[in-house]
Amino acid sequence: MLITITILVIAAAFFVSGKFRSDIVALCALLSLLIFQVLTPEEALAGFSNQVVIMMIGLFVVGGAIFQTGLAKMISSKILKLAGKSELKLFLLVMLVTGGIGAFVSNTGTVALLLPIVVSLAYNAGMSPGRLLMPLAFASSMGGMMTLIGTPPNLIIQDTLTGAGYDELSFFSFLPVGLICLATGIIVLLPLSKIFLSRKEKKKEKVTTGKSLNQLVSEYSLADNLFRVRVTDRSYITGKTVLELDLRRKYGINILEIRRGETSQHRFLKTVTQELASPDTVISSGDVLYMNGSDENVSRFASDYRMEMLDEHTSEVASGAGKTLAFYDIGIAEIVLMPSSDLINRSIKEAGFRDKFNVNVLGIRRKNDYILHELGDAKMHSGDVLLVQGSWQDIARLSREDSEWVVLGQPLEEAAKVTLDYKAPVAAAIMILMVVMMVFDFIPVAPVTAVMIAGILMVLTGCFRNVEAAYKTINWETIVLFAAMLPMSTALEKTGVSGYISGALVSGLGDFGPVALLAGIYFTSSLMTMFISNTVTAVLMAPIALQSAVQLGVSPVPFLFAVTVAASMCFASPFSTPPNALVMPAGQYTFMDYVKVGLPLQIIMGIVMVIVLPLLFPF
Repeated sequence: MLITITILVIAAAFFVSGKFRSDIVALCALLSLLIFQVLTPEEALAGFSNQVVIMMIGLFVVGGAIFQTGLAKMISSKILKLAGKSELKLFLLVMLVTGGIGAFVSNTGTVALLLPIVVSLAYNAGMSPGRLLMPLAFASSMGGMMTLIGTPPNLIIQDTLTGAGYDELSFFSFLPVGLICLATGIIVLLPLSKIFLSRKEKKKEKVTTGKSLNQLVSEYSLADNLFRVRVTDRSYITGKTVLELDLRRKYGINILEIRRGETSQHRFLKTVTQELASPDTVISSGDVLYMNGSDENVSRFASDYRMEMLDEHTSEVASGAGKTLAFYDIGIAEIVLMPSSDLINRSIKEAGFRDKFNVNVLGIRRKNDYILHELGDAKMHSGDVLLVQGSWQDIARLSREDSEWVVLGQPLEEAAKVTLDYKAPVAAAIMILMVVMMVFDFIPVAPVTAVMIAGILMVLTGCFRNVEAAYKTINWETIVLFAAMLPMSTALEKTGVSGYISGALVSGLGDFGPVALLAGIYFTSSLMTMFISNTVTAVLMAPIALQSAVQLGVSPVPFLFAVTVAASMCFASPFSTPPNALVMPAGQYTFMDYVKVGLPLQIIMGIVMVIVLPLLFPF
């Protein structure tokens, strides 16, 4: 028992100091429990297979997809219209919406759904995300108190009551308690979050990493001479290859990219296809050609081949991108020729960029001049900057050819910023499916399964550019922290620490009347849940609360409600609940941030509940 308490105290001291990464501290505490044989290897590693940890991994992926597809920005812009840029309105909106959703969806699921949206909201409103994310996590726990299914401790006290022969609680028996929790949380968090969480983010020194994609489009005037032409069933171009058309020589125009509609059976899996116009690309009916050239020449080409000119208000199948270049699969980048390059004094055509590297040259910047037409015969000079276009993989390959040129900036970092907005409806459908599976009991799918299904679907349906992008959304520090701390509850229970502390505190207060006992049970549960999970706290404390009430000859209902509220309203520690851990990296919080904001809230919530519970559920 002494060893377990010592390890816990030392770990808590390191968490508070913030001098070491929290995941390393948690792992060291776990190893200490193993070395001193407090836990078996199976018990120590059980946290890494815990369904909550697996669910957190899946939720990171789902949240990442919501960001990557631009869905978070779309939703946040609609919410922003309601709140404007008022910090107060945004704060209230986040608290109320989160509390409402948290009543029916697990608090972990609620935070995962709303976290990317709230971060996007904060940035759009010019706020630090940290101002809203901790209230988001806390509000999800408060919302969970409104219904029977809102949080596991609610189900535990229901089971304890019915097992002892008392009437079972209804679905909304918890609603008055949940509303009071939410109201208390809003009143207390409003000043606390403003004082402790409104710090301005440290401005990192901006390192010049090159121009953005939009800057390149503007600089080379790509949009000014960009036209879209649709191939119809009547077009003479159908079945011909790009090489056979010889557009550069005949018309002085280039095909920058081809967008293709999809067959109906694959419409959900892939809603838009971008292709680079290689010489052997065969033109098909329904293709939309993005062309660069003069208005006159493009119109003449479209007329000669009986094709349809599209204005910027017409959108091709599934894309809706309009008269703009999109960079989902195809990108652009600048390369500067080295003085020692073999390409010096050779023409673009002779260099064979298309054949060797599968990229097109869209323009040449020579000092302050731009060469955008008749590029095939243009000779390259030392120091020329070439704007090239190709798939992101091919642009990445250009970076490795450093003997001939240097790729300017970080084009792959720019690619990562491009939201796959045409996938937003798919991401929204998957998100709704996940929520439905988690909310309705008649669907025989466990919450962790629902999250895993949603995560896999986000990857398979192309809501990420590739699988690696999905893995990058997972914050492994948070996962390891939570998984390593979960076995601590097993150690406390196994060594008798939990039972000893709770039994001693509760038995000592029994003689002072029901209110004193209620306060003792509440704050004992509140203290325990700072170190062990709320579910374990409820399991340990519910029978003690029931027996204490029976011995005093009073109703056990307020005492059991004290257990579930105290177990769920734990705000003073980042690893006490999954929502607290989920927002920690995104909000850039330290352990002490939770103490400064969460501990006062936790204490005030306890005082309010000790007063209110006997009024709602008389002794």
